[in-house]
Amino acid sequence: MRVTKDAERHIRAGHPWVYDQSIEKRSLLKLATGARAGDLVVVFDHNRRFLAIGLYDPASPIRIKILHHGKAKLIDGTFWAERIKGAIQRREQLQANPETSAYRLIHGENDGFPGLVVDRYVRSIVVKAYSSAWIPYLPQLVRLLVTKTGAQNVVLRLARLVAKQETFGLSDGLTVAPSTSGDESLCIRKPVEPVQFLENGLLFSADLIRGHKTGHFLDQRENRAKVRDLAQGTRMLDVFACTGGFGLNAAGGGAHEVTAIDQSEASIRHMRHNFYANRHHESVSSCQLWTIVGDAFEELERLVRRGAKFDLVVLDPPSFAQKKADVVKAEATYRRLTQLGLDVLAPEGIFVQASCTTRVPAERFFDDVQRSAVRAGYDLRPFAKTQHALDHPATFPEGHYLKAVFARPLATTNRARIRL
Repeated sequence: MRVTKDAERHIRAGHPWVYDQSIEKRSLLKLATGARAGDLVVVFDHNRRFLAIGLYDPASPIRIKILHHGKAKLIDGTFWAERIKGAIQRREQLQANPETSAYRLIHGENDGFPGLVVDRYVRSIVVKAYSSAWIPYLPQLVRLLVTKTGAQNVVLRLARLVAKQETFGLSDGLTVAPSTSGDESLCIRKPVEPVQFLENGLLFSADLIRGHKTGHFLDQRENRAKVRDLAQGTRMLDVFACTGGFGLNAAGGGAHEVTAIDQSEASIRHMRHNFYANRHHESVSSCQLWTIVGDAFEELERLVRRGAKFDLVVLDPPSFAQKKADVVKAEATYRRLTQLGLDVLAPEGIFVQASCTTRVPAERFFDDVQRSAVRAGYDLRPFAKTQHALDHPATFPEGHYLKAVFARPLATTNRARIRL
């Protein structure tokens, strides 16, 4: 296959994606004869030299997921084993941490597996495919992962679009194991129960089969640890609380009271379960937990009208921009969220706002938060700006999605408010 010269430049620079419109028409005509998801595509440059090799995905606008570029390389079991070994080695610091027993083992493109993530929860691993191109390779990869990690359970998770395509009998939420006969197939096992694991010394549980993503949002672990360090003696508000990652860490850090808001009643129940599981921690057992099931913006506005104030406010919303067309609206939503969060913050309180939207770059997000604070009548004093943790590396522009700002806002004399 050949691609446009612009795509060649991106591939040589290490970018892992080739879009369908970047494939030259004569190459597309050859593919019309029946290339399938997971077929290996060798990309040549315009001088007919090897450029890269990747996986073909006919159902995605990212038509080729690049596995390797530069000199020609054989894609076989040894290749996969070396990639997995490299990912494990990059996380040795986490593996040696007795306070944490769950982390991301393979972070998609950033670890050389475009469209595939693997998360580890103690002795269980979750393999999630965001591209049907990985389906033919799952038996081989599961065998290698079990061999390299000693995992006792493997759960397969398939993104919604992948689950609708050809999956060779595999489905979302299956607990599997390598075939005992030694061939490249998978055995179906009894569904794994929710798993307990440690994060920053606190107990959490994750439903690996039905939970969001792979069961827990592991990417915010380090930011939650920062919140824990700041929480002593505070009244904390956890907005978009999910299963209580930030709220429980605040309680573990000595917060006197945690108020959690989430629109999912199931997530709030899960949060209460996590708090109960940590009742042996004096700081958690002495923390008063209040929960609110409802729309975050509506509930924040209600708190503003009541005059409620909190010493520590954490805003950790879902992605507001799934596609390019959503960006303008997403930025306006972040600005509105910033203003509401600041309006319920007590004087000299701590304000934390995060974003997991890859289409809003970090610096633009930080600038938007700063400007929104000014419009709301606050002088924002950031003391930390964070991005990706060790187990969620970002190696290409679109891989940078997570960012958070920690600040102590000071009210200005001019509180004239501009509503967005």
